[in-house]
Amino acid sequence: MNRYNKLIHLFVFIILIFLTFNFDHTPLTFKHNQTTFISVHNEKTNKDPLYSEIIEKSKEYNETPQDAYIDRVWKKTPGRNGLKVNIDKSYEKMKKNKVFNESQLVVEQIVPQLSLEDLDPSPIFRGHPEKNMVALMINVSWGEEYIPEILNILNEKKVKATFFIEGRWAKENTNLVKMIDEQGHAIGNHAYNHPDMARLSYEENSNQITQTNNVIEAIIGKTPKWFAPPSGSYTNEVVEAAHHLKMETILWTVDTIDWRNPSVSVMINRVMSNIHPGAMVLMHPTSPVVNGLDQMITEIKGLGYQLHTVDTLLSSDR
Repeated sequence: MNRYNKLIHLFVFIILIFLTFNFDHTPLTFKHNQTTFISVHNEKTNKDPLYSEIIEKSKEYNETPQDAYIDRVWKKTPGRNGLKVNIDKSYEKMKKNKVFNESQLVVEQIVPQLSLEDLDPSPIFRGHPEKNMVALMINVSWGEEYIPEILNILNEKKVKATFFIEGRWAKENTNLVKMIDEQGHAIGNHAYNHPDMARLSYEENSNQITQTNNVIEAIIGKTPKWFAPPSGSYTNEVVEAAHHLKMETILWTVDTIDWRNPSVSVMINRVMSNIHPGAMVLMHPTSPVVNGLDQMITEIKGLGYQLHTVDTLLSSDR
């Protein structure tokens, strides 16, 4: 009898297990689903020559992203996005005609791991050396009579520049500051009263930058993120002061030396003989710039460069 009861209990136990077991989650079914997925994928890659061709040719377009770094000579240098072909999206666009078409490749940008903000404090002289882009930077602490005409030229040439504005000048020329901002140009910080920043203490440097930020923010409602020290004079303390205020210190690689009042041809020859990928071109609101800016922009574009603000130049976007 005891043996009979044990058999009944075993039989009931087996029935309960059978009733509660979910076959959809068994390793066998998962293996079956996995096999189905692999077989569909293999069918696409092995049986469709176009898919295989996209995979093979995508290797020519894929590029590893480049991190921002500090160069021994050029100091802080922005990184550059990598490129990766999206195989499936490219295939979807090409499969109708069943022919590989380079123009239908879907290429996506991959952001680097390190950006400028991740690096230690250091000045910035240029954009990425492989970026076919140039930024015009206009330092302003005088020359207000030339600003409207410079803005007209930039508008006609469809170019956005970066104006680094002195705080004291901004207070006296609020309408011009608003005009620059309203026309879509970037505005940076050029200290408050054009001192030799290298001769100032850390606290004085910080005060110069902060005062100007406050003035500009009061006028346009935006706080500058770029700081250009007057006359390019800086020390580690200057850079540290800007860094502490979450700003980058901007210098240049190409100088118009327009303040010496050169002829237009001399100024343009100087610029064009030194222009390069990632260049930042320094100028001021002067007569030579007004007379030569149109030609300068035309010649820079003629070499295949795009012209954008410092923000765009220093981004990792391609």
